[in-house]
Amino acid sequence: MRITISGPPGSGTTSLARYLAGKYDLAFISAGEVFRQLAREHDMELAEFGRFAENDPAVDRMIDARQKEIGEGSEKIIVEGRLSGRMIENADLRIWLSASISCRAKRIAGRDGMDEEEARVYTENRQRSEATRYRSYYGIDIGDLSPYDIVLSSETFGVDALAAIVDTAIACLTRQKGSL
Repeated sequence: MRITISGPPGSGTTSLARYLAGKYDLAFISAGEVFRQLAREHDMELAEFGRFAENDPAVDRMIDARQKEIGEGSEKIIVEGRLSGRMIENADLRIWLSASISCRAKRIAGRDGMDEEEARVYTENRQRSEATRYRSYYGIDIGDLSPYDIVLSSETFGVDALAAIVDTAIACLTRQKGSL
């Protein structure tokens, strides 16, 4: 079973991915964690590294190529990242999580130790930076959700409810296709 989970910053993709990886004994890779690690290796804050990546397409392309290689080459994996649903062509299930900017800013503020306004501005800038890079590098409109099998609101549903919905989708797919 190959599952991708995508969504904007703070939408809960990592929480859902970790749950599913644990429940279904799947490997888990996160493009965001790779990006954060590279920022640390370059001794840069995340926003600064995002601006750096805007001027050096090799950063995103390296992360995306690696994610694609690992995701497509593994039989049992959850791939979490903004573009994973588009990059992992042989995914069995592609999920997009959404939530309002205010909801996501509150989550990011709590997670990263910022105030909510700072988190909102940071998140909006990050989204613009990513959207620019994705359009420039791959011709992708990140707002086009047509590649996704399921689009869920993580503002409406908590991680347990999201997991229950995805569990049902996995059970349906398994019955349709046989063992995934």
